[in-house]
Amino acid sequence: MIRSYIGPLVMTVCLAMIVLILQFVWKYIDELVGKGLSTSVILELLAYVSASLIPLALILGILLASIMTFGNLGEHSELNALKSSGISLTRIMAPLFYLAVAIVIGAFLFSNYTIPKTNMKFYTLLMDIRNARPEFDIKEGQFYNGLEGYSMKIGKRSKNSRMLYDLMIYDHTAKQGNVSVTIADSGFLVQTEDKLNIMLTLYNGYGYSEQLDDNLQMKKTRPFRRDQFGMQQFLFKIPSNELNRTKEDLFKDNYKRQNMSEISKYVAAYMPGVYKKRNRVTEELLRNQYFKMEDKKDTITPLNDHQRELAKIRINAMSLYDSLSSAEKAKVIDVALGLARTSQTMIKTAGEVFRSDQAWMARYQIEWHRKLTLSIACLLFFLIGAPLGAIIRKGGLGTPVVVSTMFFIFYHIISLAGEKYAKAGIMPVWLGMWGSTLILLFIGIYLTIKSNRDSAVLSGDTYILIIRKFFRFGRQNGILSHENPSAH
Repeated sequence: MIRSYIGPLVMTVCLAMIVLILQFVWKYIDELVGKGLSTSVILELLAYVSASLIPLALILGILLASIMTFGNLGEHSELNALKSSGISLTRIMAPLFYLAVAIVIGAFLFSNYTIPKTNMKFYTLLMDIRNARPEFDIKEGQFYNGLEGYSMKIGKRSKNSRMLYDLMIYDHTAKQGNVSVTIADSGFLVQTEDKLNIMLTLYNGYGYSEQLDDNLQMKKTRPFRRDQFGMQQFLFKIPSNELNRTKEDLFKDNYKRQNMSEISKYVAAYMPGVYKKRNRVTEELLRNQYFKMEDKKDTITPLNDHQRELAKIRINAMSLYDSLSSAEKAKVIDVALGLARTSQTMIKTAGEVFRSDQAWMARYQIEWHRKLTLSIACLLFFLIGAPLGAIIRKGGLGTPVVVSTMFFIFYHIISLAGEKYAKAGIMPVWLGMWGSTLILLFIGIYLTIKSNRDSAVLSGDTYILIIRKFFRFGRQNGILSHENPSAH
C-alpha cells in the first residue's frame, strides 16, 4: 500500500507546488519585471516562497493521492478482493494512516522551525526588490525615471542604428519641479569604458529653464532662459541592478517570522500592557469625569476610599437637580454636557485602541494555531481521500482531481472565513482557526464509516432512486386526496 501510495503522492505534491508557485508569480509579477534581477535572485525568492507553500501543497497532494490510490484499487476490483478476504477498509488504510501521521509530525516541525526563517528571508528579499531601481530600459513614447534626478522620453528609436529621435529630458536635480527641460530632434546613448556611466549626445535642440537664486530657489519674478545648441552631452550614472540587502533582524518580531514558543512569549508580554491601558482609562474616567474634583491637583492621584464608596451609592439625581435654582441648573447642565462629551470621546478612542491591540494580538494567535491546523489537516484529508477513493472507484487524474479540488476549495473558504472572523473579534481565535478542522474531522469519520459499510454515498443512481421515490410518493398522495371526495 505504501509503495503504491508514494508515487501518486510525490507527483500530486509537485503539481500542487507548481500551481501555487505560478499563483505567486502571477500575484507579484509587476514587482519582479523590469528590475533587472539576476537568475540567482529570482531562484532564491522562489525557493523561499516554495518553503511557505509546502504545507498547502501537502494537504492537496495527500487528498488527491489518497483518492487516486484507493480509486485505482476499487476500479481494478482489488479493493473488493481484499474485503472478500476478510480485511476491512480501516485495516487496509492502517499503513497509510501511520504514514500520514509521520507526515503530520514532519509538517509541524517544518512549519514551526523552518518556515519562520524562510519567511524572514522572503519578506526581506521582497522588500529589497520593491526598493530596487528599474533596469535601464527606455521605451518609445514613455517617460523613464530610472536616472536619479532626471526624467527622459524618446519618441522613436532607429531599428538599424543606435540613433534616437524626438528626445525630451527634464532636469529635477534642483528638486523644484519641472524648472528645466531639454528638447532635441536626435541623439544617441553610449556606455563609458568603466561600464558605470552612459553618455547621451543630443543634436539640434533647445534648453528651457526658469532661473533660480543662489539657494536654488525660484525667484519671485521667475526669469526664463532659452538656449539653442547644435550638440550637447549629458553624463548619467547607470542604475545599479544589485540589491541592497536589508538586515533580516529588523523583522524578527513579526508574527510570520516566529515559532510557537516565540509567539507565546510575545503575546504573554504584550497582553498585560493592553489590559493595563484599558484599566487606566477606567480609572481616569472615574477620577476626572464621573467624580470631578474641584482641586485639579487631586485629579492625578488614584481614587481614594471615599470616592470608591461614592461610586457604589445609588443616588436620586432628579431630586438633587430639582433642589437647585434656575441659574445653578443651567450651570449643572452645561458642565454635565461637557463632561459627557469628553467621556464619550475618551471611551470611543479607548475602544478603538483596544480593538486595534486585540486585532494585532489576534494575528499572532492565528499564526500560532495555523501551524497546528495545517499539519493536522494533512491527516484529516487522508481520512477523507481514502474513503472517497474507495467509494467513487475511479483512478487517474480525472475524477480525483475534480473531487479533491472541490474539497480543498471548501476547506480553504471555511478557513479564510474563520480567520477573518477571528481577526475581527467576532468569534474566538481558537474557534475560527479550528472550525474547518472540526468539520473535516466529522466528514472524514462519516465517509470512513460509510465506505467501510460499502454504502453508495456518491453513487448517482442512489440519489436518482431517492428522487423517484419522493415523486412517486407525492403522486400517490395526490391521487388518494383526489379520489376520496368522489368515494363519499
